[in-house]
Amino acid sequence: MAVRPRVLHVTQPVDGGVGAYVATAAADQARRGWQVAVACPPAGRLAGELAASGVPCLAWEAARAPGPADVGQAARLARIAGRFGPDVVHLHSSKAGLAGRAALRGRVPTLFQPHGWSWLAARGVLAAACLGWERLAARWADLVVCVGEGEAALARRHRVPAELVVVRNGVDLRRFRPAGAAERTEARAGHGIPEGTPLAVCVGRVTRQKGQDLLLSAWERVAARDGAARLVVVGDGPLLPELRARAVPRVHFTGDVADARPWYVAADVVVLPSRWEGLPFTALEALATGRSLIACGVPGIAELVSGAVGAVVPPGDAAALAEALLRRLGSPSLTAAEGSAAVGVAAGFDVGGSMDALAECTLGLLGVGTGNGRRRSRSRKTSAERGFDEHCQMP
Repeated sequence: MAVRPRVLHVTQPVDGGVGAYVATAAADQARRGWQVAVACPPAGRLAGELAASGVPCLAWEAARAPGPADVGQAARLARIAGRFGPDVVHLHSSKAGLAGRAALRGRVPTLFQPHGWSWLAARGVLAAACLGWERLAARWADLVVCVGEGEAALARRHRVPAELVVVRNGVDLRRFRPAGAAERTEARAGHGIPEGTPLAVCVGRVTRQKGQDLLLSAWERVAARDGAARLVVVGDGPLLPELRARAVPRVHFTGDVADARPWYVAADVVVLPSRWEGLPFTALEALATGRSLIACGVPGIAELVSGAVGAVVPPGDAAALAEALLRRLGSPSLTAAEGSAAVGVAAGFDVGGSMDALAECTLGLLGVGTGNGRRRSRSRKTSAERGFDEHCQMP
């Protein structure tokens, strides 16, 4: 008999990679015949994407940053969950993870997916408080879903006592397909980039996490040694006005765009100067498009980028980032070879496989396929449960 669980996804933010992931997961589960809803702020792109896929959007007003309003936000989320009556609650990112675990306290089978650990976004006393919360709140999540091995390793290193599974992010390989020379020429013409101009592209929300400030420091070095190279920063965010004001030579800021793929296609190299990550969609999209990738070696990126597909530089090292850029922008044959290798790496990250694994993990909380109808124990596992763990890449 078909199983049709009621699943409530909860998220804040509603944009960027997290918003895109929630839209994809909710639509996929709805196609499986599950009863799915998403509690999130109603403003933003996510609400429109949910409407297009026929998934109800339950208005949950919540600010992105932590603050005194968190108590009220948790109470509102508890009421939403009470009305919907979910079999499983799936919390995405730190704000939903905070509100949802505080409100529900394990009374409903719960998945928590950090999409980048909360303490990485904080400093000093606040970072310590975030880590302390994650250790405490682990008891109120039956599974913590990590989007990459690096994210799971961070939890173990910081002694977060959670039941961890790794369900790696995936990319739509039909949409982000390898781009040939003719398509690249067309994309460059559409953006006004002369053929033969060395072009680096950085895609992502313009924030401290994504490191575009570091990239501009590196680009000052690049611009001083290469008079033709251009950098395009694709995305919007709180640091955008500050970075524009720096007036670094030959840097163009696009602001928010509906589709970043034409920029990947136009690029010689894609840059990810992030300070922390889970497993970034921008990296997967760039690789699938067949582009050389330069990234800072933080967990979540280091596991994805190797010398065959680009360069990994020390986190925060603007000089090393500049040297990696100069080498690739000056060598089309190198970027072409790395781009070809990138396509092969991306082939292992198809979104269909990722969504299948996530569905198995969700059903596993309900005992489906494990021989009983109870929630999974945190102690001894049956052989069926061990198979479930292997499918979901249990660390």
